[in-house]
Amino acid sequence: MQAWGKDQGIEGSMITFVADPAAELTKALGMEMTHAGPPSVGIIGRCKRFAIHVDDEEIKAVVVSERPDDPAGDDDPSATLAENMLEVVKKA
Repeated sequence: MQAWGKDQGIEGSMITFVADPAAELTKALGMEMTHAGPPSVGIIGRCKRFAIHVDDEEIKAVVVSERPDDPAGDDDPSATLAENMLEVVKKA
């Protein structure tokens, strides 16, 4: 996660990347993908594409990019991208 953060230039910003190798947080948040999907993609057990706005340890908003025909949000991740999340933060 540190290498990815460095590559994305988030050092010193308010953004925090969090690793979840055992999927403990993923499961606790109810963000584990359970859609059967195509077996070759390996969807079961993956984390949904989501973003959370947290302020002072309080969850203000949770946004998930998924549709019935796109459980991973790969075709349209726009809900969880920075542009939309900035709007979500403004409204919170």
